[in-house]
Amino acid sequence: MLDIGLPELIALVVLALLIFGPDKLPKMIQDVSRTLRKLRQFSESAKEDIRSELGPEFKDFEFEDLNPKTFVRKHVLDKDELGLKEIRNGFDLKAEMAEVTDAVNGRDPEPHTSGGPDLLKKSGPDLLKKQGPVQPGERPPFDSDAT
Repeated sequence: MLDIGLPELIALVVLALLIFGPDKLPKMIQDVSRTLRKLRQFSESAKEDIRSELGPEFKDFEFEDLNPKTFVRKHVLDKDELGLKEIRNGFDLKAEMAEVTDAVNGRDPEPHTSGGPDLLKKSGPDLLKKQGPVQPGERPPFDSDAT
């Protein structure tokens, strides 16, 4: 209910009692509920008029589809035309994290039997392994990914 908790609801009731008084409050509640009911009826009749005017080819049309998030979720992600499930299932996060921790700790990576892709292996020097101290006048190793 619009993220209103019990303390906020009690505060609103007390505030309404103070503003309108106990004798006018029931009539105000009836008027507000009557107005909300009329607004709902108006919006439902407007939706039905729009659906009837659109014709039979739009019989599946839902007004919630006008929200971009709902439209994408319904028409793109449910059908999975982009192959997102295959991509998601192709990654073995545990194996990749084990490789990263091995590289950070300076250990040789252990072979993992999970069959995940070796995305973290690069050709060239391993910049994560600790190297000897830098000699005077020598430049420290440069990591382009770190800058």
